[in-house]
Amino acid sequence: MKIAVCIKRVPDTELRFTIAADGQSLDSTGMKYEISTFDEYAVEAALRLNEAHGPGEVTVVGLGPAALGEQLRRAMSMGADRAIHLTADEVPFDGAAIAHALADALEGQSYDLILFGRNATDTGNGVVGPMVAHQLNLPCVTGISHLEIGAGQGTAKRVLEGAVETVTFPLPAVLTIDEGLGRPRIPSLKGIMGAKKKPLAESPAELGPVRVSVTALAPPPDRPPGRIVGQGADAVPELVRLLRDEAKVLS
Repeated sequence: MKIAVCIKRVPDTELRFTIAADGQSLDSTGMKYEISTFDEYAVEAALRLNEAHGPGEVTVVGLGPAALGEQLRRAMSMGADRAIHLTADEVPFDGAAIAHALADALEGQSYDLILFGRNATDTGNGVVGPMVAHQLNLPCVTGISHLEIGAGQGTAKRVLEGAVETVTFPLPAVLTIDEGLGRPRIPSLKGIMGAKKKPLAESPAELGPVRVSVTALAPPPDRPPGRIVGQGADAVPELVRLLRDEAKVLS
């Protein structure tokens, strides 16, 4: 199978963030970056599919600044065969602009599957995959937690609230991957060394019009301090009153 996996470079979620002076972005001082969590699940899904179905090729595609090469090499150290870096000094917030550039790079390459993570851990929008599918006129299934491929079609399961949805689709297709398909593998030393020799092609990103942008970032408001209303059974009536009249969580 010939599979493309689109990945995004995002801030390490273990770090503490601060808002930059412009009030519209994060302060990059001391910032570390990683592959978006669900994109790593998508890379793992692609590798498992080719392991199960015989020889194939996994290409990772990313859009971003020069430093994105580190994340592309990491995906190749996991087992991807090659990478495409669509260079852009900044990645816009507008999912449609990003999708335009990715679709332009993916079109006509005869991929059986194009995989994305369910959403990016920095924006959480989850719109780029479906937008790429729309531009390429391909079927799209989102939030997949189980996947089977065979005889030119696929069967996917999506976990919904209180139910599991099963859908079938023809190939080629665009899929967004949830975490149920398997935890991403940790690159071996051999994989890390081998990734340095794998091909990484670069070309300027052909972004679409940017119509959506961030105008302001602000931390969530501080939580009000807690209150002790009493002890034991005697405190229950007052607690119920506060929950009903002030917190408005009881009716």
